[in-house]
Amino acid sequence: MIRVSNIHIPLSYSDDTVKKKVCRELKISESAVKSLSLFRRSIDARKKDNIYFLCSADVELFSGESAAVKKCRNASFVKPYSYEVPRWKGGSAPLVVGAGPAGLFAALILAQSGAKPVLIERGKDVDSRTSDVGMFWKSGRLNTESNVQFGEGGAGTFSDGKLNTGTKDSRQRKVLNEFVKHGAPGEILYNAKPHIGTDKLKTTVKNIREEIISLGGTVMFETKLTDITEKNGKITGAVVERGGKSSVIETDSVILAVGHSARDTFEMLYGKKLPIEAKAFSVGARIEHLREMIDKSQYGKFAGNKALGAAYYKMNVHTEDKRGAYTFCMCPGGRVVNASSEENMLCTNGMSEFARDRENSNAALLVGVSPKDYGSDSPLGGMYFQRRLEKAAFELGGGGFAAPVQRVGDFISGRKTTFLGSVKPSILPNHELSDLNRILPEYISANMKTAIRDMGKKLNGFDCGDALLTGLETRSSSPIRMIRDSKSLQSIGMGGLYPCGEGAGYAGGIISAAVDGIRCAEAVIENNIDL
Repeated sequence: MIRVSNIHIPLSYSDDTVKKKVCRELKISESAVKSLSLFRRSIDARKKDNIYFLCSADVELFSGESAAVKKCRNASFVKPYSYEVPRWKGGSAPLVVGAGPAGLFAALILAQSGAKPVLIERGKDVDSRTSDVGMFWKSGRLNTESNVQFGEGGAGTFSDGKLNTGTKDSRQRKVLNEFVKHGAPGEILYNAKPHIGTDKLKTTVKNIREEIISLGGTVMFETKLTDITEKNGKITGAVVERGGKSSVIETDSVILAVGHSARDTFEMLYGKKLPIEAKAFSVGARIEHLREMIDKSQYGKFAGNKALGAAYYKMNVHTEDKRGAYTFCMCPGGRVVNASSEENMLCTNGMSEFARDRENSNAALLVGVSPKDYGSDSPLGGMYFQRRLEKAAFELGGGGFAAPVQRVGDFISGRKTTFLGSVKPSILPNHELSDLNRILPEYISANMKTAIRDMGKKLNGFDCGDALLTGLETRSSSPIRMIRDSKSLQSIGMGGLYPCGEGAGYAGGIISAAVDGIRCAEAVIENNIDL
């Protein structure tokens, strides 16, 4: 197969347009093409008067591929991607804890291998969970076990469903292929910044669950891990609570994919003296602009073109104290969501549906923090730091999970917001005009202010005084890392326990978490073979 790169395609292209371009590059007739598909498509918006798609395409010819490659400097041979699921050789059924991306893909690979895994999730199935989240956003009544953080699909279910990643691991293609197989849009296979959207991700997650079950796996919701049992430094089972009753699931392999908000689980593991260390993460707020403004800043006269959709941005700046600041988890045409999971504590996230057609666009504006900032030598110091900030945000909002919001102009000037401008808050169930400077550590707010000014020089309108900050964003990633062996992927402190995904400190987003889930599933299979 040949991959042809650096193909310029107009926004209004068709399949025939791509085929003609590829054939022109390869200096062949269209009749020579056996098959053709896009491999990568990105938007080149460097020149606002000439925006186009920059593409790579995979093409198979009936004959003469070597001669065609020699004629084209942008062509090379590639092998079609394939992933061979390792085969299960026997042993007790593995247990996977957590049904976020890491846990779902770990369980999926184990099920495809023939291992018949047991997958438990403390929250509810995605449909029941969606109902609980909707009720919370409407009434302010929080279910601490079924919310934006806990439940089938993990925190990513109520996000943008972004699938772009920094990982170079080839397993990411397996993840994308499985998403499409289970209902995600086919364009995620070639878009440079793929996303599913929270509306389509829910169906995809359910379909993955159904395959796990069809292959002999067991999926149990509202089932919470409360303890683990071990003998001679090796795991023997997991104590779980379901329907108010406690029981033990016997197993010698547990993949621990609990997510970055399972704070009671972190405390349980720390109490068992498993090796855990505090790690750096980032803190800040959601910044919200009118989608139309962002679109015009990024696309100029092409703003509103259906082929482009809502505009995306990603920025970072260097600051004097070297912490830096950056935008994260940008949600074009989306909304800010209340992502709280504990009573009397408030945190935010961003979310978009597949269409990305809401009035505002938002992103997290974050500043890095590290263990020296936590005020504690405990490995859980970052978690306690998060809780203090979330409690302060809840109180600043006046209770009832009303989120504190502030105009950017007021934030920079250090005064409480008393009126809203052109940008209206999208967060539910309510908001309170506030001054975020009161609850943010000065080193965070100062860096955010510098970043807003500097980013305004890169993206016209980013520093608009009417742009809105909603606080606080505290869960950009896990505050801990559960130490594991780099080869076997097992906990240093307990054989058979596999810390996995974002909650364990080994991923940062849907794709990297899913890839780590696959890696842990492979390790369970390999280590069982060795036994």
